[in-house]
Amino acid sequence: MKLKGIQDYYADEFAQCYGCGRLNKEGHQIKTHWDGDETVSFYTPKKHHTAMEGFVYGGLLASLIDCHGTGSAALAYAKEQAIELTEFNAPRFVTGNLQVSYKKPTPIDGALELRGIIKEIKGRKVVTEIRLIAGGEVCVTGEVLAILIPENFGK
Repeated sequence: MKLKGIQDYYADEFAQCYGCGRLNKEGHQIKTHWDGDETVSFYTPKKHHTAMEGFVYGGLLASLIDCHGTGSAALAYAKEQAIELTEFNAPRFVTGNLQVSYKKPTPIDGALELRGIIKEIKGRKVVTEIRLIAGGEVCVTGEVLAILIPENFGK
């Protein structure tokens, strides 16, 4: 059985994201869930995600940090607000700020693991710290300031 991620609970109008939208069949389709006190997602890059032979393109890595960060924020906010996740009721966050640090080249030949720590929840804002791991080594780190989308978003 495949574990559901917070993204599976986003309302349809918020499920188009290239990184995590379940309705975007061309996107990354990452799924973020709790693993103890951390959040986790996995993604396996494809050959066309190459930067240089054998290594992943940095823009892809930044987008994975970004979407795992907003998914982590949604999980943390739902937990803090005691929101029981049911179909399409998950809080949806967007990126207010994204900082990415590339620590070492990321090999393309295997699954990438994203791990998140919730640093702060303050009102509509959540700060997450993300590590991208390949082959057991941290290759990229990032920090995401995620902001809860207001109910009247886009109206």
